[in-house]
Amino acid sequence: MVVQGRIEKLLKDAFQPSFLQVENESYMHRVPEGAETHFKVVLVSEQFANVSPVKRHQQVYRVMAHELQNSVHALALHTFTQSEWEMQAGKVMASPACKG
Repeated sequence: MVVQGRIEKLLKDAFQPSFLQVENESYMHRVPEGAETHFKVVLVSEQFANVSPVKRHQQVYRVMAHELQNSVHALALHTFTQSEWEMQAGKVMASPACKG
């Protein structure tokens, strides 16, 4: 949980989220047991107000640049403001099964 912990700290420090969930989905892929390479992130922050989804993702990519260049192979992002999150009823789509 070393990589997951770093991701959580980076995102908390950068976005002061009202909700953050970082899920290691590496087990769903062909990687060694215990790997930390594939993550799903649900991030709710008022910093995303009036920011397009693409720009939100770019902001996250900038914050996580080191992790993305070194240890993280895949990142599924779900970014919301608080009101958007409430409209989602606190739910996001499940990640698809690995095809490789």
